[in-house]
Amino acid sequence: MSQGVGPMMTGGCQCGAVRYAFDGPPEKVHACHCRMCQKAVGGPFAVICPVAKSDFRVTRGEIAWFHSSDFARRGFCRDCGTPLIFDYPHDPGIGVMAGSLDRPDLVTPVVQYGVETQVPWAARLPGLPGKATDTDDPEGLIPRIHATNHQHPDHDTAEWPPRRD
Repeated sequence: MSQGVGPMMTGGCQCGAVRYAFDGPPEKVHACHCRMCQKAVGGPFAVICPVAKSDFRVTRGEIAWFHSSDFARRGFCRDCGTPLIFDYPHDPGIGVMAGSLDRPDLVTPVVQYGVETQVPWAARLPGLPGKATDTDDPEGLIPRIHATNHQHPDHDTAEWPPRRD
C-alpha cells in the first residue's frame, strides 16, 4: 500500500461484489465524449478520475476486463456489469469511473475530450428543468424500490450482501 497524499476515496459496483479504494484526490478529472466511452458506460459521456495505480487497490472481489482496443481495457463487475475502470496497462495511472465512487460529488471535471462525438444536446443539460426523483411517481414505485433495494450502499461494508434473518 502506498503512502497517501490525501484522504482515501472509496467506491465500487452496484451489487457490492467489487469494492476499491485509493489515496486521493484524482488529478485531471475529465469528461470523455468519445464513442468508446459512450458505449462503455451506456451514456452520452464518461467522467474519468485518473489516479496512480500505486495508490489504487481492490478491497473486495475482482475486476473483470474487456479489451476495448489493442491498447486499452475497461474494468467492470462481472456480476452486475457496473463500469469501474479505464486502463492503459502500460501506463502508471488508472482511470476510475466517477459514477462508481461513493462520493462522486467530490470530483469535478476540468477538461472534456472527444468533443467531436459529443451528442449535440449535452451542452444544453444545465439549462433543462430539474426535478426530484420522486416528483413523477403516480404508481408509487419509488418507496417500493427503496424497500427492496439490492444496491450496495455508498460506503464500505464488512459483509455484502447482508444476511436476511
